Amino acid sequence: MAMYFQNEIVKEIIEKYRQIWSIGHALSLMGWDSETYMPKAGVEERAIARAELSLLAQQLILKPEFVQLVDKASGLEGLNDYEKGVVRVLQREIRIMKAIPPSLLAELEKTTQEAMHAWRMAKEANDYEKFKPYLDKIIKLTREKADYLGWKEHPYDALLDLYEEGLTTRDVDRILEPLAKELKALLSSVVYEGRFPQKHPLEDKQYERDWMERVNLEVLKIVGFPIGERSRLDVSAHPFTISIGLDDVRITTRYEGFDFKRSLLSTIHEFGHALYELQIDPGLKYTPLAEGASLGVHEGQSRFWENVIGRSREFIELIYPILRKNLPLVGRFTPEEVYLYFNTVRPSLIRTEADEVTYNLHIVLRARLEKLMIEGSVKAGDLPELWNSLMEELVGVKPKTYSEGVLQDIHWSMGSIGYFPTYTLGNIIAAQLRYHIERELKLSEKISRGEFEFIREWLKNKIHRYGKTYPPKELLRMVFGEEYSVELLVKYLKEKYVG
Repeated sequence: MAMYFQNEIVKEIIEKYRQIWSIGHALSLMGWDSETYMPKAGVEERAIARAELSLLAQQLILKPEFVQLVDKASGLEGLNDYEKGVVRVLQREIRIMKAIPPSLLAELEKTTQEAMHAWRMAKEANDYEKFKPYLDKIIKLTREKADYLGWKEHPYDALLDLYEEGLTTRDVDRILEPLAKELKALLSSVVYEGRFPQKHPLEDKQYERDWMERVNLEVLKIVGFPIGERSRLDVSAHPFTISIGLDDVRITTRYEGFDFKRSLLSTIHEFGHALYELQIDPGLKYTPLAEGASLGVHEGQSRFWENVIGRSREFIELIYPILRKNLPLVGRFTPEEVYLYFNTVRPSLIRTEADEVTYNLHIVLRARLEKLMIEGSVKAGDLPELWNSLMEELVGVKPKTYSEGVLQDIHWSMGSIGYFPTYTLGNIIAAQLRYHIERELKLSEKISRGEFEFIREWLKNKIHRYGKTYPPKELLRMVFGEEYSVELLVKYLKEKYVG
């Protein structure tokens, strides 16, 4: 750590920060346990313990002497990039925590807890009215939150920035609107040509859990996941990655018993997230920089491994012997047929099940609605109809129920407005990675030969090792010479799906 942090004030900040880091470490472990092994009855005590620890961390970061130390460091000249990074990350965190009054935070917390419950009930009963009053309240409170945080051009700016540092409504419009136009045209071409199937028989084939467990472990070994040493694989209802520390990064997957690519692609996706955390420079351990640059940059890593590598013809051919050995249902399908199975393209209603071509259209829909919600142009009561007409306009299908339409995602019930665009940023960054790695390393050849150490090393040197040192846009300019390139995502999808 010494070589990165020379300034005495910054060193003092990092020393004091260790307590805050330790609470985060404990919270991460508790969060992982809640989703994996905790008995159901433990929920209440766990919720209280996590809430108290979060409050303690907040108190520590807002301690006047800690805030003064960070302010003092921000006025210093001659800091290196790592020291500047520590100051930037902490100043941002302090600003956000100070901006929102505790009364608003408490009301949001209470409302979202109730709203998540109401959303589950509403989705199950296909009854939007059960959720509507909660969503109206969340929109109102979130707008208040945006005003407290401060914004220049649009209140949505303040919310986007919470999830992706420096992201603005102008950025989102500039990215999503041209992308929507390109993807609608591409979808029509892919469906018309019919080279990639809309349905594949392997989607309905059932598998035994132990077959799939062997597949996931063998594939993780090939890509270089250090299971047992610095990481582990478990099972949860919704796959996730959690970094408890730089030497303890855990992923989960799920086994649904059919359509085996879901389990495998989830595992590869989470590996992409985990690799990022595992390759952060050990010199940043215990500091505010010991995590990924942003949600978008993080999603870029997981989408790169899941889609660019995991769905590629070269990768399917490489792992085909593993699939054939462990999954009897693959036996009568050729590698080419399995490749087509991994790359079906169809207009569908559900975002989480969407393919590469249609996925971002689902994000365009949500971002458009969020913008209207936060500026006050629409109320919760207007959303189902707006959702359905936009779905038809963008993807060409129309929901018949609330559950497959406006009620399909949990995010709004959690108050996570401004989060969805980071998914598309991830897909864009994945395509940028493909282009730049291909140019320097001949990516396709490396995948064919299973030489993933070269790819891991490239990612480590260019992106991973820096952790949170640079804000996302600056990091992307350093690596790619540009920020978010819609053109490279469109180029990748066109080359793959229409040739």
